[in-house]
Amino acid sequence: MVGLFFDLSPFTFHLSRFHYLWPMIATERQPELISYHPVLRFFAKIISVLFHPLFIPLYIGWFFIYIMRLFPERNEWDKTKLMISLFVNYTLLPLVSILLAKGLGFIQTIYLKTQKDRIIPYVVTGIFYFWVWYVFRNQHLPKEIVLFALATFLASSAGLLANSYLKVSMHAISVGVVITLFLLIGFSTYANFGLYISIALLVAGLVCTARLLTSDHNAAEVYIGLGIGILSQLIAYIFV
Repeated sequence: MVGLFFDLSPFTFHLSRFHYLWPMIATERQPELISYHPVLRFFAKIISVLFHPLFIPLYIGWFFIYIMRLFPERNEWDKTKLMISLFVNYTLLPLVSILLAKGLGFIQTIYLKTQKDRIIPYVVTGIFYFWVWYVFRNQHLPKEIVLFALATFLASSAGLLANSYLKVSMHAISVGVVITLFLLIGFSTYANFGLYISIALLVAGLVCTARLLTSDHNAAEVYIGLGIGILSQLIAYIFV
């Protein structure tokens, strides 16, 4: 019986030196317990809104049209019509669908706080994204915009599947698609794309950090979202 008792004081002393780690370990498992400064959370919410997944395609479309100049043969009105088409299909129709789902009681909140609330938006956006890719492909638009359109559809579909297991970050999925797209364009062209790649990586870091600061996701949900976006864009690159 005596042999069953040990002096644990040395171990207790050594473990006490790492007392600052225990809150980190606890919050890693329960991210909702983390409390950040209100100013940080305020700016994190602004970043989350500015780079919302519904707005990312508009920024990319504007970049393709006016920075990369993929449509030099089109006049300004034709370019404007293309931007309007992107807005309607990538932003307006999905947003209206979410508002209708909320009004009809299919989802609890437009902020999509739960996995259940995200099912209908994933399905609806997937339909719109498939339609955009199908039309762009048949219109023989430049490879870059067709590549992005296919990747958004694949990412939406993969997000729907992953949603069955965890509340993966939609923001992370979208920036994962973007940074991979920019890297692929940069490596496959002779253009000086370093500045744009750096900006894309910076925005991706800000967005992912913001999602953690707002406590809407834990680290795993953000990393998996990034992985889905990256993989979707790589698969699209193979088939386009």
